[in-house]
Amino acid sequence: MQRQIKKREMQMRRRRRIRGKLSGSAERPRLSVHRSHMQIYAQVIDDDRGVTLCASSTLAMKVPGAGMSGAKAVGEDIARRAAEKGIRKVAFDRAGYRYHGRVKALADAARAAGLEF
Repeated sequence: MQRQIKKREMQMRRRRRIRGKLSGSAERPRLSVHRSHMQIYAQVIDDDRGVTLCASSTLAMKVPGAGMSGAKAVGEDIARRAAEKGIRKVAFDRAGYRYHGRVKALADAARAAGLEF
């Protein structure tokens, strides 16, 4: 039990440290990623105004599972939605997750679809 508490506490520290250094603006909004066991979510956020500009998830897209294929689909979809709003450059917020696996797959798919980190 103690190990689980420590692991969650360390993830929260990483999340706070990243958010302290990273902020989205009108010209370069923040691409935030949230990962759960069943789904993966991505949002493009303007922190100056406190507004979500566009969002995508495996839940909204009705993609079965949140594996690598689901993450790639969400990455492509969020890049397409951002391009419709005229957004080309974003700041990538991995939210304390390691840049590996599904988070990396989402980022690579968004880059390939035209977003610039």
